[in-house]
Amino acid sequence: MAGFWIKALQLVFSLSILVILHELGHFIPARLFKTRVERFFLFFDWPRALVKKRYKGTVYGIGMLPLGGYVKIAGMLDEHMDKAQIKSAPKPWEFRSKPAWQRLIIMIGGVTVNVLSAFFIYAMLLYADGERYLPVKNMKYGIVTDTIGHQIGFENGDKILEIDGRSPERSASLVPDILLSDSVLVKRDGKPHTIYLSDADKKRIVEEKGRFYVLPRMPYVVSRVVENSEAQRASLRPGDRILAIAGKPISFADEVVTEIPAHKGDTIALMVQRGAQRLRLPVFVPEKGLIGIQGWDASHFLRVATQDYGFFAAFPAGVRQTRAVLSRYVKQFALILNPHTGAYKSLGGVGSLGKLFPNTWDWSAFWHVTAFLSIALAFLNVLPIPALDGGHVVFVLWELITGRKPHQKVLEYAQLAGFFILMALILYANGNDLMRWAFDR
Repeated sequence: MAGFWIKALQLVFSLSILVILHELGHFIPARLFKTRVERFFLFFDWPRALVKKRYKGTVYGIGMLPLGGYVKIAGMLDEHMDKAQIKSAPKPWEFRSKPAWQRLIIMIGGVTVNVLSAFFIYAMLLYADGERYLPVKNMKYGIVTDTIGHQIGFENGDKILEIDGRSPERSASLVPDILLSDSVLVKRDGKPHTIYLSDADKKRIVEEKGRFYVLPRMPYVVSRVVENSEAQRASLRPGDRILAIAGKPISFADEVVTEIPAHKGDTIALMVQRGAQRLRLPVFVPEKGLIGIQGWDASHFLRVATQDYGFFAAFPAGVRQTRAVLSRYVKQFALILNPHTGAYKSLGGVGSLGKLFPNTWDWSAFWHVTAFLSIALAFLNVLPIPALDGGHVVFVLWELITGRKPHQKVLEYAQLAGFFILMALILYANGNDLMRWAFDR
């Protein structure tokens, strides 16, 4: 239960930061262009505000409904649908009285600030922590995958050369990169082999709810022996490398994981390499299929890359990381729009966002998730849905191109349609969370 509240607190804190920054992106240019901002709220003041204070013509406050926030700009038709104000004669301080280029800057300000915030967070994380990752080119034993991977066409030991014609860089990104690709070039038994991913393959991955994995293959060397376990009774030690199980030669950790449970209830012989010695150790395999050993992770066998950044070098690196995350997010969105993949079923709401955060408070993880959410918020807001910033931008661009303002009734109907679309998406996404909570426990 403590983990739940830590996740919830991180989510609220993260979204509060991003909402305030986003709304400041609208607020600051509005004030620079002498446009009156009537309200600036964190959370929605429905049914009422928790706190509010008027300062220099603007009411600042915190609402009771912890879902986002808003700025209300005078003379702008937004989710408040203040038709009375719009029907009156335009005032010089109102949004609708400003030139189209100024209104465009005001509307794109929120998205711009969210992208810049993500870039700054990534840059500072790289400056503070640097990077440590396993390059795909250093996976000298190839990959190991699960049943889904085998169904798609991968085999344990495949060395991934290209994904959609590009050489992948980091092992941690292989699963999302494969899911968002159409083809993967691998080296198998010394020869190139292309695996093509159909919509059905992607649907299979999505429906397995994150069970699909592609990990670096590696030998099995014991790093830890559990006290009072069968492995300890069999005299296994840290540093032992398993060469054979019940007479079957073993080369890699994935073979150990599958072969030992296949002998539940039996006493089998393990052939291990200990220094210059080869030992044959009999060990009993309990019904759980676990004998009480743990192997070394990939960094023990494969060369991990480390990169530190100075203050100024961190900024271009932050740009690259922001661009990479945004590109992957756009591809994920395209996958969701393809009904044949079934990815729309994975849409989630508040519950899914909360799961992005760890069970314990980790500032590095918190800022990584916050940067990602900032990019997601920017992208979603730029979609051409009338109730979002992108919808308003479309109408302003139309005016800039044609020289004519859209009719007021068009704006009203578009705003209503956009509002209902957004409500439907929010209900669907959070409904998915509820269904998963109810049936996946």
